[in-house]
Amino acid sequence: MRQVITMNIQTKSTSRSKLRPKIVISEKDLDRLEALAEGAAKRNPQLSDRLLEELARARIMPAAKFPAHVVTIGNRVTYRDELTREEKTISLSFPEDADIGAGRVSVMTPLGVALIGLSEGAAFHWETRDGHRRTLTVLKVTSSEPEKA
Repeated sequence: MRQVITMNIQTKSTSRSKLRPKIVISEKDLDRLEALAEGAAKRNPQLSDRLLEELARARIMPAAKFPAHVVTIGNRVTYRDELTREEKTISLSFPEDADIGAGRVSVMTPLGVALIGLSEGAAFHWETRDGHRRTLTVLKVTSSEPEKA
């Protein structure tokens, strides 16, 4: 079954489709994600609001019971752009660990907010900053290797 969400970071009016996929957030990340969203409220209110919306509707689960097929901080995520059929694999990270050259995307980016909490197989429509509508599908979620100190 394909799940679809509409995301428009550019405007305050986002589609409230009933077909938005369910999302799951690890309870160990919840407080930090809320703090990040609140901290970004002045410099990027649309992104902050979007993350807070996602957190408010999320199912919160203990880290020990967190499903392996759901995107969370530290996971490697392979997704496909349905327009170009291009597949990309990234690691979702907190902002201080982000490094686009190393494939670590911050949860505080439009893509990071869109991916957090999604399950394998979930798809979402995404309107890019330049006005192009894209559909991205989560293909695979795997645990990243623990980071070295």
